[in-house]
Amino acid sequence: MEDNRPLEENIPFENNRGPADHSHIKGWGIDADPKNDPTYPMKKRTNEEHKGYTWDRPAQQPISMEILHSTERPNVTAVFGTAAPLRGLSGAIRRMAFKRSENEYSHWLPLILADRVDMVEGIIDDFKHGKIPNIFAEKGYIADWNHNKSGLLARVAIVAGITAAVVLLVRSNNRD
Repeated sequence: MEDNRPLEENIPFENNRGPADHSHIKGWGIDADPKNDPTYPMKKRTNEEHKGYTWDRPAQQPISMEILHSTERPNVTAVFGTAAPLRGLSGAIRRMAFKRSENEYSHWLPLILADRVDMVEGIIDDFKHGKIPNIFAEKGYIADWNHNKSGLLARVAIVAGITAAVVLLVRSNNRD
């Protein structure tokens, strides 16, 4: 599924919040009085420590693909990852998730699902390109066998027990 939307070019950062009156917020500005600072008077204050408080936004990384960003942000961050571009069903799930606020399960749970779907899409892609994935090694089972045999055997026993229970349950339902 190709995305033919035009790419955003060097979006400048805009902080248009300006000065605001926060006096209605209980405790706001409590640290404004230096005498109320727990390090006062022991800390020797200089203007040097304030130099890092203001900074120029770094140059915007060029946007060459679709970049998802939070609904809480007006623009994309200055730097972002491009190693795994959106693709297929997992990309559609991620697009849907990023339409929701970050404080909702409807944002995070689809992202977890999209990771699982992307894994399956990767395995299918491997088969398409004639590569047989070594899922046993990629999941770290060889390292588990070498360094955590008891943990690996416990997990295998649990999965075998659950599988046996499900098979018995399905067989007993089929007999009825």
